[in-house]
Amino acid sequence: MFSEMFYKLLDKNLLQLGIWETIYMTLLSSLIAYVIGLPLGIILSITDQNGICPNSFINRVLGFIVNFFRSIPFIVLMVAMLPVAKFILGTSLGNGAVIVMLVIAAAPYVGRMVESSIKEVNSGVIEAAQSMGCTNFQIITRVLLPEAKPALIHGAVISMVTILGYSAMAATIGGTGLGQIAIIYGHQRSNDDITWICVLLMVLIVQAIQIIGTFIERKTDKRIK
Repeated sequence: MFSEMFYKLLDKNLLQLGIWETIYMTLLSSLIAYVIGLPLGIILSITDQNGICPNSFINRVLGFIVNFFRSIPFIVLMVAMLPVAKFILGTSLGNGAVIVMLVIAAAPYVGRMVESSIKEVNSGVIEAAQSMGCTNFQIITRVLLPEAKPALIHGAVISMVTILGYSAMAATIGGTGLGQIAIIYGHQRSNDDITWICVLLMVLIVQAIQIIGTFIERKTDKRIK
């Protein structure tokens, strides 16, 4: 039913390693992307003309930077960011360099997701906090983020799935994981079964992320009893 190469991959634990490397790159890249993207999205939201701290200059500058990186296809951005990865890590090869490129590609995307989630917060809640004398920092930490939590989690799930897809494409320039296995052992050696097994495994990982994310989102949504 399966090719000889498939059993070799199992015997050498390469398939199991590919699963782990894919999950590892996705989770670590998502974490670092949110460390950058979360404050970026908050600033974009509060400096908007309808935000709690309007500042058109900051909003336009950050908006331009975000839109610039988001407009570049990931496959092109990977190649362009190779020197950056080499500058940071001393090498442009391996998973470390791939994670750098994933973060650069994902952080602007996360920033927009966070901005969109925060803008969904009811303006009446914000106005009530302002009337009580809350500072902007208090409004951000005690009103905007808690109220936007379900939307933020939903956005995080979408972002992680997107980063997972990016990690597979990164195999074309030296990244590892299921993408590398599908390309090298599947496509290049005409083993269609390995290619489709990698596709199935990635679908299962996406489903796991979706199920866990939906569960957490429901638990944090005050509207669902």
